[in-house]
Amino acid sequence: MKIVDVAEFYSKQGGGVRTYIHQKFAAAAKLGHEVVVVAPGAQDATEDCDGGRIIWVKSPRLPVDHRYHMFWGQDAVHRILDAENPDVVEASSPWRGAWIVRNWDGPASKALFMHADPVASYPHVVLDGILSRRRIDQLCSWFWSYLRKLSTGFDVTAVSGDWLAKRFASFQLHHPVAVPFGVDRSLFSPDLRNLSVRQEMLAKCGLGPDAKLLISIGRHHPEKRLGMLIDAVEQANRHRPVGLYIVGDGISRALTERRARSVPQVHLAGSIFNREQLARELASSDALLHGCASETYGLVAAEALYSGVPLIVPDAGGAFDLAHIDYAEVYETGSADKAAGAILNLLKRNWSDMSSRAFQAAEMRIGPPEQHFRQLFDLYARGPHHYQTRELFNLQPAHSNS
Repeated sequence: MKIVDVAEFYSKQGGGVRTYIHQKFAAAAKLGHEVVVVAPGAQDATEDCDGGRIIWVKSPRLPVDHRYHMFWGQDAVHRILDAENPDVVEASSPWRGAWIVRNWDGPASKALFMHADPVASYPHVVLDGILSRRRIDQLCSWFWSYLRKLSTGFDVTAVSGDWLAKRFASFQLHHPVAVPFGVDRSLFSPDLRNLSVRQEMLAKCGLGPDAKLLISIGRHHPEKRLGMLIDAVEQANRHRPVGLYIVGDGISRALTERRARSVPQVHLAGSIFNREQLARELASSDALLHGCASETYGLVAAEALYSGVPLIVPDAGGAFDLAHIDYAEVYETGSADKAAGAILNLLKRNWSDMSSRAFQAAEMRIGPPEQHFRQLFDLYARGPHHYQTRELFNLQPAHSNS
């Protein structure tokens, strides 16, 4: 099977999109498929890459981020699709690239892969505490109408989280199907827990080894709600010593630093590019404290479960999708008060029991990255007449503290 991915946010200097596409190249080559990526770039060019190909289309720079370019006219992309004659064309964002694919009249089946929920990522965050999520969704009816119209030009709308497939189905997007991401099982393990590492992390939070250690991993961005997490930890420290070790960097780093200055139990570790070090620090933590309610799949939560680390997560989004009462506490999204309550509730529980149940759930529910691509390619191979929404997991979600 030949798949052409029209990826308008692929860049050599990119992050998650670039990593995902290179994993797709490798998986496709291993499984006997061909993947060709069409991306906007500085010049027209073609290059071989990790068993696949990248076809660059000369395009203007994206004004807000010069690492990226943006498709303009559609004729050049249509000529490439005609020449490649793929079995499947995938659009991996809901903007200009998707409309270019939608408007192409070739014989291939078409898939829209939604790697984000724009409403949950932006309006839900900006209007948090002002309006309910339901009311925000209603005010964004124009955008849901836009997505519905766009998705009808595709045979399937693929997402990486079951919660998002259900959410998109509720807004009548065309054939939403969940194909969950996976975790590198060889990298994350409860066996990596190290009390010396834990003590070092707590010391950076200004605390001794008897305190509890929470970790938060992710880029500094408003949708991660790091300020709210810091507020929650500040409240929790009125009852017992708790450290928060924050891994990551990003556009709102300065805001996070400003808020963290008044909470000495919070340490900003910055980005950790050494995955082995990150896996050790994750396994050495007592719980993952998570604030994002809009990610399509809770990848960090999945890595925590494989590390035997319990979860404290909001009541929406990809991390919530992986939560269960056996090893998690859930709080009302955006509420520092409820998050503080969830922290204290979890710290009262038997940690060893939660840790073992977390790892058991990971083994049962979370596959390797290769499984994601195998399922994705199988989905595409079945063709448009066989696409249907499906539920992947039936485990009882964790009780909410709201």
